[in-house]
Amino acid sequence: MPAGTPGRLVRTTALLVLVSTAVLPAVLDLVGPSPFGVIGADAPVDRAVPPPAALHADQRLPVAAPTFDVRSTGDPTNRITLVLLGDGYTADQQELFRQQADKAWHSLMDIEPFRTYQGFFNIRRVEVVSPVSGIAETESRRTPATPLGMHFWCEGTARLLCADEAATARYAGEGTGPQYLIALANSTEYGGAGGTGVTTLAGGSPDAGRIIQHEIGHTVGDLGDEYDSAPDDADYPNLSTLNSDDMRKKQTKWWRWLGAVSPDGSGTIGAYRGANGLYRPTPDSVMRTLGSSYNLPSREAIIEEIYRKVRPTDAPSPPPGEVAGRPTLDVRPLSLSGSRQLEVEWKVDGVPVVPPTAAGGRLDTAQLVLAPGRTATVTATVRDNTDWVRDEAFRDRYMTRSVSWTVTG
Repeated sequence: MPAGTPGRLVRTTALLVLVSTAVLPAVLDLVGPSPFGVIGADAPVDRAVPPPAALHADQRLPVAAPTFDVRSTGDPTNRITLVLLGDGYTADQQELFRQQADKAWHSLMDIEPFRTYQGFFNIRRVEVVSPVSGIAETESRRTPATPLGMHFWCEGTARLLCADEAATARYAGEGTGPQYLIALANSTEYGGAGGTGVTTLAGGSPDAGRIIQHEIGHTVGDLGDEYDSAPDDADYPNLSTLNSDDMRKKQTKWWRWLGAVSPDGSGTIGAYRGANGLYRPTPDSVMRTLGSSYNLPSREAIIEEIYRKVRPTDAPSPPPGEVAGRPTLDVRPLSLSGSRQLEVEWKVDGVPVVPPTAAGGRLDTAQLVLAPGRTATVTATVRDNTDWVRDEAFRDRYMTRSVSWTVTG
C-alpha cells in the first residue's frame, strides 16, 4: 500500500447482511427482497462500494478539522494508523464524538488478533464539525448534506451506511504511512459498512463496538460474511466452495487448519456448509454473529494483511553496516501485547549468542570477546512465531527480518 493512502480493497464487493446477538438469534429469520439476495429486516447490510448516486458531502463546507494523535505506538511509517472521523456532530457534540470514537477503537483492540497486535496500530482522531446534528437516516434523505455525506439507505438498503469517500479522505489528510479511515455517524440507528476505502458505523448504536469488530474484518482481513443469506461469493480467505477433503487434495483455502481446535470454543476447524452453498471454517464467528470471535483462518488472514503493511522491526540503531567502537546494537522489534513477544536470535559470524550478552532486541558488543583488529559480523533475526499463522512461506517473507552490523575489536 502506498504511504499516505487509506486502506482500500480494490475488488467490487456485494451487499451482505450482519446479525446482532443482542437483538436477533444466531439463525436469521429472513424477509424482504434484495437485488443481491435475501436480507434481514433489522440487520445492517455491509461490504458495499458506494454507488455514484450516493449522497455527497456538502462541498461548501471547509475540508480542514482539528486532528489529535490519540495513541502512538511508534514510527507512523511502520504502523497502521486508524483515523477516526465523525459526521453529523456539531461543535457542541464533539465530546460525544470523542467518547464514541474511544469506545470504537477500544472495542476493536479488545478482540484477537487485534488485542495482541495493537502495538502495530496508531490511533488518530479528526474532529469534523457539522453545521447540523445527525445524518440522513431516511430513504428520502431530506437532511442537509453533512461534511462526510454519511447516510443510511445506501443503494436502497436501510442499514447500509455510506460516506463520501473523497470528502472523508480530504478531512483525514495524507498522513504518514498506511491508513484505514473509520467514519462514525452521529446516529443511534443500527448499521455500518466495511470492505471499502472507508469503514463506517453508527457511533451511537448500542452495538457500535461489536459492529466495528465485524466491519474491520472485511476491511483489514478481506474477510467475507459467513451467514446463510450472504451471496455465494467464495473469493475470500474464510469462504470456500470446497469441502474438507477437496481442500486437502488441492491444498487451498484453510487446508492447513483443518482439524485444529479453535481457541475461542467455536469448535473444530472444518468446512461447515451454509444455506447459500458456501463452506465456512467454524459453526460460528464474528463474521457470522456479532459478539463472537474471529476463527483461526480469519485471524491468520488479518495478521497477514497487517504484516503486508508493517515490518517486524523499526529502523535499527545504529543503522546496519560498519559501526565504530563497541556500541549496543538495537534491532528494535515491535512489541506485542501479552506474554509472547517477537523472537530475536543474535549471531556473531554465524554462531548464536546467548544471554546475558544478548537481551531481547539489544546486544552489548562491549561484552563480545574479539581480538584487537578482528572484524566480526553481528546479525539479529527477528521472527514472529505465532501459531496463529501456518503459512510458513509467508512467515519467512513478511514476518521475519534480519539485520547485520560489522564490528571491529
